[in-house]
Amino acid sequence: MAITASMVKELREKTGAGMMDCKKALTETDGDMEKAIDFLREKGIAKAAKKADRVAAEGLAHVKVDGNRAVIVEINSETDFVSKNENFINLVDTVATHILKNSPANVEEALTQNFEGEGDTLNNYINNQIAKIGEKISLRRFEIVERADNQAFGEYIHMGGRIGVLALLDGTSDESLAKDIAMHVAAINPKYVSRDEVSEEEVSREREVLKQQALNEGKPEKIVEKMVEGRLSKYFEDICLNDQPFVKDGDQKVGKYVSSKGASVKLFFRYEVGEGMEKREDNFAEEVMSQVKKD
Repeated sequence: MAITASMVKELREKTGAGMMDCKKALTETDGDMEKAIDFLREKGIAKAAKKADRVAAEGLAHVKVDGNRAVIVEINSETDFVSKNENFINLVDTVATHILKNSPANVEEALTQNFEGEGDTLNNYINNQIAKIGEKISLRRFEIVERADNQAFGEYIHMGGRIGVLALLDGTSDESLAKDIAMHVAAINPKYVSRDEVSEEEVSREREVLKQQALNEGKPEKIVEKMVEGRLSKYFEDICLNDQPFVKDGDQKVGKYVSSKGASVKLFFRYEVGEGMEKREDNFAEEVMSQVKKD
């Protein structure tokens, strides 16, 4: 019988397999949906959909540079073990290459883009890899950065991809300086480059908290304001890159150190794998008991 596009779409939704695999399965089974599902399961291709509800909070952060453009990505897996798998590492690099080449605006657009050489979408390429690797895999986030003349990329990967940093310095082509700043960002985890980036709302809120702290400590009101400004400077040091003591030279602040080299930090992105995500907590004892009961 004729295999229609709607049949292929239905099989894709039920199995998570790629378009070409679904079309082949329907052709092999003469359009029988249930037999096509079994066909894909037997080939190990229909695993992806069954893994959709699993938590994927491990994985890798990765930075890729090509000329004047760079991308930082985070791709998640379910276990740390798989994140060290060569197939997964290759997948991460392949996806980063695709994003850098095709410049999608967001994750949703990236997943629907045609994937070169596969005759399919990036989403289906990932789903096909899920079937091979055996775990849920998801593209979580990415940022593309372009550099102009007299700017330098700083890239740094920590703990084999547990943390990734992409920094951009202005006024220099010194990539070793930029990498040093990226290393600092990985270690200290600032939120902003400079005080200018901190919203007035956040500063006001912090100032009020610090004021109440000082008053609660019984400090005289006439010295509270001075104390608040002193503590506010410490707050900026905690969150602003330029205000932080440089990890390679604690006697200098990052901003002044970079400035002494004739440069400034324009931006940075720091990805720590799984940050802000709920991680699956397996109870090993319960898992063993459940297997015993099955036996």
